Amino acid sequence: MAKTDFVSVTELSGDEVSAEQVQRLCSRYYWAGEYCQGKEVVEVACGSGQGAGYLQNIAGTLCSGDYSNDILSIACKHYCNRIDFQQFDAQQMPFAEKSKDVIMLFEAIYYIPDANRFVGECARVLRPGGKVLIATANKDLYDFNPSPHSFRYYGVLELKDLFEKHGFETEFFGDTPVGDVSVRQRILRPIKKLAVSLKIMPKTTGGKKWLKRIVFGDLVKMPAELGPPIGPNEAPGADEKGVYMGRYVEPKRIPGTRADREHKVIFCAATLGT
Repeated sequence: MAKTDFVSVTELSGDEVSAEQVQRLCSRYYWAGEYCQGKEVVEVACGSGQGAGYLQNIAGTLCSGDYSNDILSIACKHYCNRIDFQQFDAQQMPFAEKSKDVIMLFEAIYYIPDANRFVGECARVLRPGGKVLIATANKDLYDFNPSPHSFRYYGVLELKDLFEKHGFETEFFGDTPVGDVSVRQRILRPIKKLAVSLKIMPKTTGGKKWLKRIVFGDLVKMPAELGPPIGPNEAPGADEKGVYMGRYVEPKRIPGTRADREHKVIFCAATLGT
């Protein structure tokens, strides 16, 4: 893989983001947590490790890795020696055959040059019945805006085909319904679509901050670490150690037979055949 500045396009700990982005972070890790209890887990493309603390507390074992050493250094600084962080390529993972139960890849499958190689590696590393958990921006929305460093985006149909070729069965879920967004977002969606079509959308996370303020209003800090989900009567927020505890919004099960145009994010749980 050629050297790429992933720092400029990654939502890192401490970045200014929308409250919706923090909720989406919580939702994908809390969803994954249901599959990780007591399991041997690998998180690929872990970024600055926002979910690593939560996963370590519920998994049997956890290895978190990323392609970018610059990004991993942020995670290592926060967690010190609490987490086993490793630098590795998703297309060539440093794990023995049939040694893991769950492999996670969140908001990054589109940065992998050859996703077939990644899924082939998952089939090699996972035990029979093991799972790959994917969260990805939904390319099938009409105002979808791709990252400048992306290779290919996968919607429901593409993910189903990709994983079934390697002996996986798939099920899908939708997160962040488009119909539930604010009136401001609904009004601005056609403008966003036009900006994408004219190729004038900002490309980096820094460049997008002014746009986020227009669409979402006040921004918040991206947490460095997630804690467990809160109860229905509790308020989201960070504890005295800066560990953020948010609300789990359960994703909606969606069919794998057609493109989804109702959710901003697609979750895929792919199970390796026995």
